[in-house]
Amino acid sequence: MKQSLTIVTPAYNEEFVIAEFCRALIDILEPLKEKYDYDILVVVDKCADKTFQIVRDLGRSNPRIKGLQMSSRFGHQPALLAGIDHTESDLLIMMDCDFQHPPGLIPRLLEEHEKGADIVFTVKSDYSSTSGWRRISSRLFYRMLNSVSHIQVHANSSDYRLISRRVAQVFRTQIRERTLFLRGLLSWIGFPSATIEFDVPKRLGGDSKYSVHQLSGLALSGVLSSSKRPLRLATITGFLFSFLGFLYGTLIMLDYLLWRSDLPPGWATLAVLASIFSGIQLLCLGVIGEYVGAIFDEVKARPHYIVEERVNL
Repeated sequence: MKQSLTIVTPAYNEEFVIAEFCRALIDILEPLKEKYDYDILVVVDKCADKTFQIVRDLGRSNPRIKGLQMSSRFGHQPALLAGIDHTESDLLIMMDCDFQHPPGLIPRLLEEHEKGADIVFTVKSDYSSTSGWRRISSRLFYRMLNSVSHIQVHANSSDYRLISRRVAQVFRTQIRERTLFLRGLLSWIGFPSATIEFDVPKRLGGDSKYSVHQLSGLALSGVLSSSKRPLRLATITGFLFSFLGFLYGTLIMLDYLLWRSDLPPGWATLAVLASIFSGIQLLCLGVIGEYVGAIFDEVKARPHYIVEERVNL
């Protein structure tokens, strides 16, 4: 019996590559159609170019190509969630459309699923085509995330993955948090999984849609979604410095009462200590503020995304 398969790809300002990407997917999927009844779902964040118009035209000529147009730019992770919500397929593969997630890897993902994996992760083994600062920042992020979280996310993991229907159903019905970090959440779910390494090819066209600010936001979402340990570190740090301050105050008082030190007043010392303690307090308040902000987003309970237009759905 055939299994249904949906390829979900988020797109933002991809008018120069989206048609070629869909053609490349069809070339890979057509030989598999005896086993898999496939379709392609392109989730377009609201953008200024003709990406969705091209998807609409492709959908008219090929009903296997479907599209979602978001009403605003909600981001990469909500776009993936929208793809999960709008398919009932047995299998779902998430991948980017800039060809840095090679379509030729799809048969290997399916093979790992046939061996029993509900989640098939992909890990970048060679990504020399990525800029140096992104490689360094990625290593630092995963090292930090795995050190503060009980959820271990493989370094160099990507958003190119396969999930089964039951994994998708968990996201549709149970995991609806606003601070989305799918790489961590999929590791947390814990269903049988497998990992495939791949070399990252050069981007076919355009630039990365993640700015430094957006990458920082994704990293922060990963930490907030995966761990409460920064709050505990803030508490421990506050306690430690309070203890040191109390100890220092005790030494000053003993120096004045017992030894009658005639040293000049330590204005420099006081200034340094005031700066250190103020900085620590602001840092701890900032950590707490990030978690309070995440709680605020959850309490508002706004939708993760709003769909403006559908193609073949």
